[in-house]
Amino acid sequence: MEDVASPWLPGGHLQTIWPALAARRVQGGPVRYRRERWTTPDGDFVDVDRLHAQPGAALLVLFHGLEGSSGSHYAQAFAGYARSQGLAYAVPHFRGCSGEINRAPRAYHSGDHVEVGWMLSQLRAGHDGPLLAVGVSLGGNALMRWAGEAGTSATRLADAVAAISAPLDLAASGHAIGRGFNRQVYTRMFLRSMKPRALSKWAQYPGLFDAVALKAARDLYTFDNLFTAPLHGFRNTDHYWREASALPHLARIALPALLLNARNDPFVPADSLPTPAQCSRYVRLWQPERGGHVGFARGPWPGHVMALPEAVGHWLRQPH
Repeated sequence: MEDVASPWLPGGHLQTIWPALAARRVQGGPVRYRRERWTTPDGDFVDVDRLHAQPGAALLVLFHGLEGSSGSHYAQAFAGYARSQGLAYAVPHFRGCSGEINRAPRAYHSGDHVEVGWMLSQLRAGHDGPLLAVGVSLGGNALMRWAGEAGTSATRLADAVAAISAPLDLAASGHAIGRGFNRQVYTRMFLRSMKPRALSKWAQYPGLFDAVALKAARDLYTFDNLFTAPLHGFRNTDHYWREASALPHLARIALPALLLNARNDPFVPADSLPTPAQCSRYVRLWQPERGGHVGFARGPWPGHVMALPEAVGHWLRQPH
């Protein structure tokens, strides 16, 4: 993606925060989804928000980020892009992220490649045209974790994939978000919704985790140690971050894959980004100097985020 940033929006923090709060997301009227509910193999459910298109059109699938949804600014921007290009569009919500708490004694996590694979298989089964998948932040890591795990079989489900601002080295990003300004702003923001969601899960399954300790958690490392790791089969946070990270699996990707990371992303350190030597020949790296975390705003004040889906969508749809 071209390294262009609006001069009135300097620095990685502003380039992260402003696009999520105030930048324009779509042209035309608001995006109106149709919701589907799918039953998962373990008897739980996920909700999928969709835009339909003409038969044979490509299907663009978006996996959202931590505490995200089909209403997130980037999801809206990709929905607007899909609508303008005549593409079908789907946002499968990770468990508990659609506005209703899921039923099973689990939630979602950064390395949920089995869930990603199942979601893609469901979408592929009902679609005859090309299937293009984008993952944003946590969803980007999960998507690339799936692509590496699937290897050559990935092309059965997707034609091309892309990850935007993905924390591919979860330990590096997890420690970065727990320090200084990041801890005061982003960590607090995430925990403000993560804690109530986790406590709703405790209400369903009393004793599932230490609710008193979770209420006192002040960083994502502690939250993951108490909740995310044990609920999803990991020993602790360190084990979770190590096993869920996509970075060690990028060399096994065997379908066209784009990795877009701004080098001034506040909580994906530039020195943790992948190098060509760590990736397979199918992987393309875009690492502009500016853009923040899922920001990439353009234009005069108040700016817009529509250039992001246009650039990524163009790459996904071109012959590889």
